[in-house]
Amino acid sequence: MQRTALDPAPEPDPPAGLPVLPELAAHLSAASGRTDPEPPGGSPPLRAAACDYWERRGLGTGPDRVLAAPGAPALLLALLAAAGGGVLLPRPCAEWYAPAARLLGLRVHPTPVPAESGGVPDAFVLLETVRRARLTGQGPRVLLLSVADDPSGTCPPPELVHEVCEAAAADGLWIVSDETGRDLLHDPHDTVVLSPAEMLPDDVVVLADLRATLVPASWPAALARFPATGRGAALRAAALERLADLRTPLAGPVARAVTHALGEPATVRARTAAAARLHGVLAGALHHTLTEGGAVCRPPHAGSHLYADFGPLRPALAARGITGPAELEAELAPWSARGGHRFGDDPHALRVRLSTEALLGTGTAHRQRVLDATDPLRLPHVTEALSSLSATLAALADPGPS
Repeated sequence: MQRTALDPAPEPDPPAGLPVLPELAAHLSAASGRTDPEPPGGSPPLRAAACDYWERRGLGTGPDRVLAAPGAPALLLALLAAAGGGVLLPRPCAEWYAPAARLLGLRVHPTPVPAESGGVPDAFVLLETVRRARLTGQGPRVLLLSVADDPSGTCPPPELVHEVCEAAAADGLWIVSDETGRDLLHDPHDTVVLSPAEMLPDDVVVLADLRATLVPASWPAALARFPATGRGAALRAAALERLADLRTPLAGPVARAVTHALGEPATVRARTAAAARLHGVLAGALHHTLTEGGAVCRPPHAGSHLYADFGPLRPALAARGITGPAELEAELAPWSARGGHRFGDDPHALRVRLSTEALLGTGTAHRQRVLDATDPLRLPHVTEALSSLSATLAALADPGPS
C-alpha cells in the first residue's frame, strides 16, 4: 500500500525559535499602546534606520529607495505585482518564492542550479530558458536569486553570481537578490558574500527578511532596497501602491522594535553572531551525520538549513516504500525535514531539507542553554537527537534480507 505523506506543520523562518532578546521585547512593550498605523512601506524613522543598516553592508541607500512590509512574502508579492511578467527561479529555491508569483498568475520558470551551490541558476541554462520562454510570448521579467541559499545553506561564489546577473541584466530582467541569510555565515572569514547590488547597482532590488537575524520569527518584518535610477523609482512607486492596496502594514509596536534592531546595538550584534555560530556548529554536525549515513549533501555555509540527496540509497528506500520526497519527509519529520517537492525540485528526487531547529530542543530554557553553550554538541538533548538521526539513517540504508 502506498504510504500517505504526512504534512508537518510549517516551521518558522530562521532563526528558528531562538529566545527573544529582552531589549527588543522591552521596545515592543513600550510601544504596545500605539494606536496609529504604520504607513505602507514603513515610517521615515524605520526607513532611515534601514539606510544605516545597508550602509554598514557597503550599500549606500536613501530613504526614498526603501520599502518595509510585514514579512518577505508580502513584500515579494507587491514587488512581483509591480514588475509584472514571468519569474525565473533557481531550482530548488526557498519555499516562499513561487507562491507569490502563482498567486498573481505569473509564469514561473524553474532553472536548475549549478553543481557548485544553490541560490542562483546556471547561467547558460538561464539564457536558454529565457530564449525559449520568449519564443512562446511568455518571457520572464524578474530573476529571483539568493546569495545565502535556502534550502541548501550554501553561498554561490561571487564570480558565479556576477556571471548570472550579467546575463540576466543583458536580457533586461530585474534581479531580485534575497539577502535574508547573508549575516548568518558560519565562518565569515571563509565565505565571501557579495551583493549583486554591488555588481550591477542599476538592475538589482535587494530583499531581506529581518526574522533571519534581527527579530524573532514571530515578528514578521522585511525590507526592500531599490536602485537609484528612474526605473528603480518607478518600480518602488508601483510596489508601494500594491502594498497600500494590501492594507497590511507593519504593526506599530513591531515597527518600533524593528527600528531599534536595525540600529544593531551591541546586544543585537552579539545575538546575530551567536546565532550564526550556533547554526554553523549544528549544521556541521547534521552534515556529518547525513553523509556518514549515505546521503549526498553540500557543506552548508550559512543559515540553519541543509539539503540532502538520498538518491544513493534509492534501492534500500524503495524496499521500504519510500520512492519520493514526501515519503522521505515523513520518515525524517522529527528532524524538521521538508521534501524537495516543496522547493520546486524534481518531485521524484529523494531530496529533503533538514534544519538545525531539530537540535535546539523544546522550550525557551533549552534553547537559551544551547545558544549559551561553549560546545552545543556536548549537551545531552543535542547528542541524543544526532544519535537518533544516525540510527534512523542506518535503518533506512539497510536493504534487509537478500
